[in-house]
Order: sequence, then C-alpha cells, then structure tokens
Amino acid sequence: MSQASTSAIADGGAGKGARVVRVLAIASVVLAIAAGAAELLAGVGYRLHWWGVGGGIRTMMGGTGAALIALVLGVIALGMGPRLHAARSSLVAALVGVAVGAVLAVPPLIHWRQAARLPPIHDISTDTENPPRFVAVLPLRGDSSNPVDYSAEVAQAQKAGYPDLAPLPMALPPAKAFALAEGVARDMGWDIVAVSPADMRIEATATTLLFGFKDDVVIRVTPAAQGSRVDVRSVSRVGQSDLGTNARRIRAYLDKLESLRPAA
Repeated sequence: MSQASTSAIADGGAGKGARVVRVLAIASVVLAIAAGAAELLAGVGYRLHWWGVGGGIRTMMGGTGAALIALVLGVIALGMGPRLHAARSSLVAALVGVAVGAVLAVPPLIHWRQAARLPPIHDISTDTENPPRFVAVLPLRGDSSNPVDYSAEVAQAQKAGYPDLAPLPMALPPAKAFALAEGVARDMGWDIVAVSPADMRIEATATTLLFGFKDDVVIRVTPAAQGSRVDVRSVSRVGQSDLGTNARRIRAYLDKLESLRPAA
C-alpha cells in the first residue's frame, strides 16, 4: 500500500473520530439543556399542581441524572478531541456541556449525600422538651399531611441529627427581646401570620424557592435568669423528610438574631 493511500486512510479515520467527538459534544450540550429544563420544571410543575411532592422529586432526580450524563459525555469528548483533531467548535461545545452539567449535577448530589445522613424528620425545635406551639397558623395548614404534634421519637431523632440546635439566651428584658425577634423574623422574608406580645409568640410561614413548599415557623420568647430565652420551631407542611431545610432555617434565624444580641 502506498504512502498516499495510508495517509488517506489515516485522515479518514481521524475524520470519523472528529465526527464522533462532535456527536458526543452536541449530545452533552443537549442533555445539559434538558437537565436544566427538568430541574426547573420539577418545581414549576409542583407549584402548578401538575404533580405532587413525589413527582417533583422524581423529575428533579431525572434532571440531575441527565446533567451527570452530560458531564460525562463532555469529559469524554474533551479527552478524545485533541488527538482526533476535532474541530474547535466541538471542543467548545463539549466544554459548555461539562460546565453546565457540573453546575446542575454536583450541587444536588452533594445536597442529597449530606441529607442521607440526616434523620427523616420534618419538625425541628430548639426546645425538644416543650416545643413552641402553633396557634394562628393551624387553620392555614388545612389538610396538609404533616401534623404539628411533636413526639418523643422526633425529639430523639433530632438530638441525634442536629445536636447543635439550642435556645438562644439574650441579655434583654423579654419585651425588648421579643421586639428584636419580630424584626429579624420580618427580615427573613417570611410571611408573618401572627404577632402576639401577650404570649410572646410570633408565627410565620416560609416558602422555599424552587418548589414553593410551605413551612411554618413559631418563635417564642420567655423570661430567663439573665434576661430572655428565644426558642424557634420550624415544621414542613408536606414531606416525610425536609432534607435539613428546617434546621438550616432555624440556624439562619438564630445567627442573625445573635448578631444583634447585646453582650451579657
């Protein structure tokens, strides 16, 4: 076989390889776009009542899976591209697929991995012995699947999963601590349902960003030896596990309140 023929065969092989790289790159971008649409649709569909919690979670998981595949295909295309002399446009497309796939796949996977270590509960309180009670919020919960009875089993699971959660002491008279607690609650962006100075109780509803899940919050201020004590409870209306959402909400609130707390 002549040198020219050998060169032509090699060029033909390289051309086929470059086409494979291009297909992989395009598939990576298409899957990444589909993944983004699925993850967005998961929440939108739940808000529009196209499906319930389970359907929304499955759609989100499907989008995450597609994003992961897009990431893998893009990496393969980038690995093969240089030695097969793939077009620059193919490499750019593969890079886009990798970047978008990583953004859409990695955070949910990390979140679910962390959530898998948490107890499957949805009622979190800084006081597990005598949790703050809901009053004004109760009619708004309607036929939500989750009750507001705080059981001993939930308390035990919470202590194991969130041992850091505790009441916040404040070196302020109860009335002043209550006013400060109310201001921080409003700053959190929650819908304030009730403010009862007589009972030192604040009730609110927080709405999650993507799915629009409604979680109810109650804040209680009580007198303490050095001033006041603030307790917070956050309860999801739907879902067996909150994936740590209520605990994060309580921490965020207490951190903000503590930053305004006067020194003892």
